[in-house]
Amino acid sequence: MEAHEIWLTKLFNDHLANVGNSILTMVGLPAQDRPWANFITMQILVAVIMVVLFLLLRTRLSVDRPSKTQQIFEVIYQFLHGESQDQIGHGADKYFGYFATVFLFILFCNLIGIIPGFESPTMTPSVPAGCALATFLYYNIAGVQANGLVTYLRHFAGPMLILAPLLIPIEIISHMARPLSLTIRLYANMLAGEKVTVVFLGLTYFGVPAIFMGLHVFVSFLQAYIFVLMTMMYVNGAVAHEH
Repeated sequence: MEAHEIWLTKLFNDHLANVGNSILTMVGLPAQDRPWANFITMQILVAVIMVVLFLLLRTRLSVDRPSKTQQIFEVIYQFLHGESQDQIGHGADKYFGYFATVFLFILFCNLIGIIPGFESPTMTPSVPAGCALATFLYYNIAGVQANGLVTYLRHFAGPMLILAPLLIPIEIISHMARPLSLTIRLYANMLAGEKVTVVFLGLTYFGVPAIFMGLHVFVSFLQAYIFVLMTMMYVNGAVAHEH
């Protein structure tokens, strides 16, 4: 159990403890008195917000009179689509759905901590680690699908067979380090940003906190962008065809 429960987590633990323990039992973990943690309930909330938001947005799409919300997401779409085209090329559309999902999920998780009474789930290591592992699995699967298992594994051996004994261990270590790198980068930056914002909010309520909250928003966008950019680069390296 976490030392501090936000109100949403308390609500889950007070009324849905049996559901939480059922999930823990299904994955082989022991039941607990208060099974729900802040980062879990916040992820659930983010997922619900995203689903409801896009369902509402879909019903109000307009070519002639786009709403401000539609315009914002069109800008995000164009930006991510352009980045994916730059990184991968003409085949980027095949992977764009994953890129957009990861970016928006991390962005919403980062930003929700600004709202009083909530906290960013990405400042808990488990959440960035989960996103990093999902990306690790995704780009490896994409590489196998694009090239075939044998050809994809040959990437690890390098261009010359004689160098394979040296390059294969290096490539394996490099790939295994990628989820760790993605996790630490996102977790450390979001934790630091959250702590700085909380400290300055406690010191004064005029002027200064607004600056750090603005910085928190900037860091939230930047970290979501860096995460998805690295994901695009990994996918590009995995699906590239040897000549």
